[in-house]
Amino acid sequence: MTATDFSVSGQRVLVVGAARSGVAAAQLLASRGAVVTLTDAKQQIPQEAELRSAGIRLELGRHDTRTFTSSNLIVMSPGVPLEMREVVLARAAGVPVIGELELASRWLRGPIVAITGTKGKSTTTTLVGRMLEAAGRRVLVGGNIGLPVSAQVDASTADTVHVIEASSFQLETTDRFRPWIAALLNFSPDHLDRHPDQAAYAAAKMRIFANQRADDWAVVNADSTEAVAMTSKVRGRLVTYSVEDVAADVHVGRGFVWHRTSEGAIPLLPVAAVHLHGRHMLSNVVAATTISHLAGAGGASLAQALAGFHGLEHVMELVATKGSVRFINDSKATNIDAAAKSIESFDKVVAIIGGKYKGGEFTDLAAPLRAHGRAVVAIGEARPLVRQALIDVVPVVDADTLADAVRQAWDLAAPDGVVLLAPACSSFDMFADYADRGRQFKKEVQKLISEA
Repeated sequence: MTATDFSVSGQRVLVVGAARSGVAAAQLLASRGAVVTLTDAKQQIPQEAELRSAGIRLELGRHDTRTFTSSNLIVMSPGVPLEMREVVLARAAGVPVIGELELASRWLRGPIVAITGTKGKSTTTTLVGRMLEAAGRRVLVGGNIGLPVSAQVDASTADTVHVIEASSFQLETTDRFRPWIAALLNFSPDHLDRHPDQAAYAAAKMRIFANQRADDWAVVNADSTEAVAMTSKVRGRLVTYSVEDVAADVHVGRGFVWHRTSEGAIPLLPVAAVHLHGRHMLSNVVAATTISHLAGAGGASLAQALAGFHGLEHVMELVATKGSVRFINDSKATNIDAAAKSIESFDKVVAIIGGKYKGGEFTDLAAPLRAHGRAVVAIGEARPLVRQALIDVVPVVDADTLADAVRQAWDLAAPDGVVLLAPACSSFDMFADYADRGRQFKKEVQKLISEA
């Protein structure tokens, strides 16, 4: 099926979830002639007037089983679990269920570059967009970062490269989604509050490769043993990258990122062009370099894209320095493996850890904390778990609020340490999302410094 022969004209389509992806999907469907209903458990949503004026029916504050079972198609927002009772009943009644990413991809005209992994997706996706733009390609970046893909369909052309950050929640509801280049950056336990087990989480991630053909590309991090094992049977042309293994197709050595070819190694990028802190951030750059090189970007454009790039907000972000104490915002480190990599990037770390627990073992932070940590400040619902796992490793203190956490961490980090927000948890017990948590952290840091 091509991007032009999928039609919803006259079809009753239900969109479940009225966050940004659901709203974009509903608007897209309405523009394509569908009879659209948007349902959400919330009583009110900000875009009500706009959606109603587009002819979209709203069911708010409830989910009507009859609406689900009588639809011709259901489109899921990534935040809504497939185990939802009404969705299960609709599937039993034979109603097709797909996700917003799947829906939008059926109407995209240009090639798709899709990037997934437990951590590093946003940085890598952003860099690929910058590198391809520097190479003169027309690029649209979106998905789990920036605009939903549904909001990009009307701007899609045959020469547009769609660079998509794809989460497990988006991928688990794909059916025909086929990236020209698909990348798996790494894999570690995460989102076990949503996925029933680690196997289900892995299966969702692997959907990114499911429809690839022999002439597509599959990019895999050779430094992630889990990712390598998961991709041993992909159908696309496998390309590995590494910051540690010189046997990988794209690797780091002698001050450059190299691509091994049948005619010898080709230098792609000087490591000196990278202005990001931490080995895992270098890995993201190597991943982006590999993907962009496969998509046709040359060495000059790769380096040009990195000029002035110091990372994304809430990702290893230097907030301020007070005396010799640095404050680092890594609020996007929402799982234990990401937090471990963050801690390993500094010395004399006082780590602010905690939030809404979503799986994994906090004891996995013991080794990096022994080597790099000075103390832990525990916050949120997960405080008892954090304390129990780490109290024998470094001093652990509790904080009821983020403001209190910042002040205690500063006291513990003085005179020359690093206060690091690396929560290893989701934010939904105390904040709207990880970005809200990061902004509140920065606000409290600035307040502390001004008062001091």
